[in-house]
Amino acid sequence: MERKIWGSMIKWKQSMDKKALMVTGARQIGKTYIIRQFAREQYENFVEINFVEDGNAAGIFSEVSNVNAIITNLTAYTKQTLVPGKTLVFFDEIQECPAARTAIKFLVEDGRFDYAESGSLLGVSYKEVKSYPVGFEETIHMFPMDFEEFLYANGIKKETVEYLRNCFKEQRQVSDSVHRTISQLFRYYVITGGMPAAVQCFIDTHDISRVEKIQKDILELYRQDITRYSREDKAKIRDIFDRIPSELSEKNKRFILANVKKTARMERYESAFLWLCDAGVALPCYNITEPKAPLILNEKRNLMKLYLADTGLLCAASFGNIQFEILQNHMDVNMGGILENVFAQMFTANGFGLHYFDRKNKGEVDFVLQKGQTVIPVEIKSGSSYRSHSALDALMNVSDWNLKKAYVFCQGNIEQKGRILYLPWYMAMFLQQEKLIENLIVDVDLSGLGY
Repeated sequence: MERKIWGSMIKWKQSMDKKALMVTGARQIGKTYIIRQFAREQYENFVEINFVEDGNAAGIFSEVSNVNAIITNLTAYTKQTLVPGKTLVFFDEIQECPAARTAIKFLVEDGRFDYAESGSLLGVSYKEVKSYPVGFEETIHMFPMDFEEFLYANGIKKETVEYLRNCFKEQRQVSDSVHRTISQLFRYYVITGGMPAAVQCFIDTHDISRVEKIQKDILELYRQDITRYSREDKAKIRDIFDRIPSELSEKNKRFILANVKKTARMERYESAFLWLCDAGVALPCYNITEPKAPLILNEKRNLMKLYLADTGLLCAASFGNIQFEILQNHMDVNMGGILENVFAQMFTANGFGLHYFDRKNKGEVDFVLQKGQTVIPVEIKSGSSYRSHSALDALMNVSDWNLKKAYVFCQGNIEQKGRILYLPWYMAMFLQQEKLIENLIVDVDLSGLGY
């Protein structure tokens, strides 16, 4: 299956001052698979060490600063030849071997071989690394498959995606036949999500019960990770994780701690929320006091929505036969939390921080995105009355906030009404954060100082 991370990996391999490639992300999103595939296609030699499957491999790094000793141990342990300039060494589940993480600095400085690392819980400091290789790792954050990748996996041609992209850019309507087909695939994506194993099962069988079985196995794996890797607050983390589906089904979808425990307070539970987010399992969406850039300065971190990192996992964790309802296009108000979760997942993968606006005298707007220095309110509509959005209108009418445009994602086709652009749900895949400027070189002129 085609993954967008591939282009970033090619760019890394071609870089002149190559660091170790660190691929991070939640479990079961395809990190190991993509690195193996990359190694097979881009290198003559490939060596892989998995520190979960082979705990004895940690002995390779008995002398973390002695590169020659490490290389000798590595070749003896794997019985593979390492050819300088033509070999990729892959350390999988590197969080299980802190010494290997420390050794990366010395291995990169040595320069004979290329190194890739992967880990699922690197944001969760359950094992101490004596010395992090700061400046010697290039980190790429990987996410579950996004909707565009899902389309390619289901046989949609790139020409069709480019046609849709042009419709988005030019704000012209999508043809009825294409709109119907892609809308149907979007509903499949809501159910299937982006875990590669679930996507492959869907492609091979189209059996939602089998897809759900895979998703529930992954959910159970996440629960086991909480038990195994969290240092403290295991019960709190588990309670929050299990409450996400029911909290999203509430009217305002805000996570209410009192629903976990009546006496719960944010200061006591904050570390539990952070654990789930750092593990890549959950996506926090913080309330803001006003829609002004930079949004991060306007956060009210005690008020949040909490989404699962994958929409398919949320469907599998939800009550009732929700998959059948979605397939029947019953995306009414009761599906609002499921639909919001899809967009939280897509916006995060496209580089946006997650925020929402909620004030008594204005109402609630589902998302507020910051694209560069532009702030864009976003509403997600599940039903047919998507042109009704009083909270969004109230927000747009505040002159001090100077909001130039807003998006409403809905079942309908592309339509512009004043400053509000109505877009089909699937068009969210084209709403991307602005890229950082690369190779911005400035000229420093000190001639005026008389030197």
